[in-house]
Amino acid sequence: MKEILGFPRNVFVLGLVSLFMDISSEMIYPLIPLYLNNVLHSSKTSIGIIEGIAESTASILKVFSGWLSDRLGKRKALIFWGYGISVFSRPILATATSWMHVLIYRFTDRVGKGVRTAPRDAIIADSTRKEILGKAFGFHRSMDTVGAMIGPGIAFALLGVFHDSLQTVFWISMIPGAFAILTIALFVKDVKGSRGAEKPKISLKGFDRKFKAFLFIVAIFTLGKTSDAFLVLRAQDLGVRTGLIPALYLVFNLVSASLSTPAGIMADRVGKRRVILVSYILFSLIFVGFAYATNEIHAWILFGIYGIFVAINEGVQRAYVATIIKPEIKGTGYGIYHTIIGLAALPSSIIGGALWQNIGPQALFFYGAAMSLLSCVLFAPMIFSKK
Repeated sequence: MKEILGFPRNVFVLGLVSLFMDISSEMIYPLIPLYLNNVLHSSKTSIGIIEGIAESTASILKVFSGWLSDRLGKRKALIFWGYGISVFSRPILATATSWMHVLIYRFTDRVGKGVRTAPRDAIIADSTRKEILGKAFGFHRSMDTVGAMIGPGIAFALLGVFHDSLQTVFWISMIPGAFAILTIALFVKDVKGSRGAEKPKISLKGFDRKFKAFLFIVAIFTLGKTSDAFLVLRAQDLGVRTGLIPALYLVFNLVSASLSTPAGIMADRVGKRRVILVSYILFSLIFVGFAYATNEIHAWILFGIYGIFVAINEGVQRAYVATIIKPEIKGTGYGIYHTIIGLAALPSSIIGGALWQNIGPQALFFYGAAMSLLSCVLFAPMIFSKK
């Protein structure tokens, strides 16, 4: 397949798609918990329910869309419609007057994510040589994060121009989303031969035991990785004012974007499993830091370090999955992987919200750190596996 700047064409183009889409999404994502908390006066438990349902909504659709893309041998259409649903659901948020409206928006938005995620990861893996999978997924994560860095910067500027009008930012965020959809339509190409002789089934049968073990560990970790919305609320709790929240996210995404591709290249060289284990350890330390933080300087530092965690975790985990599933059921495998994460996100966010509401923010962050350490213990034996 033709390469662009050293990356397969689909990898480069889907990187651009993620760039545009994350500009769109991250213009509003750090503002949603503030909108719920400050404007709609929703409880922390309600916020946890919204985030948990939103992430888990995508779960079943992720495995189904991955399976369907394997079955059809075509992935582009599912990617296109998945992004389209997310972009054109934005007016629901812009006109919301209660937390239930925000829930409907997040539900619809995550339906779009559920449709596109597994086929997108599968087409990246289909288009990439095995020896540079970490680099490819690291690049995609990097472009995703560059967009996530630009988005809050634009939101920060718009809030200044429009006198902190969150709804105005929500409406304008549709513009870069439209560019993402157009890029898919014009430049993404299905990979021939992605449909295998084996008919895919929505089942764990036929998957390697290492894949099954990794799914279990990822589920444990995700149960403690509560929604990033709570990190935003913790930053506000520590004294970061509303107008600076997009700038805080900008720092986080700047760190993540600059390190994601190097982290992927490093994972290809030293081993993806080693890098994943380090990411779990780092996550535990970050959450302990959030628990003990006492001022806004701590929030800025911790958000920067959290960017390091994202850089060495998310893309590397997706690259590792590609090495432990068969090519002909790659879409199904990614669907199951993302489904497990999504299903674990529901109790994770509800537990996190309840802990904060009834005990305090420290309880939420100590819980997350403990679950991450448990994941380290379970994952460590896989480091010594020959495969």
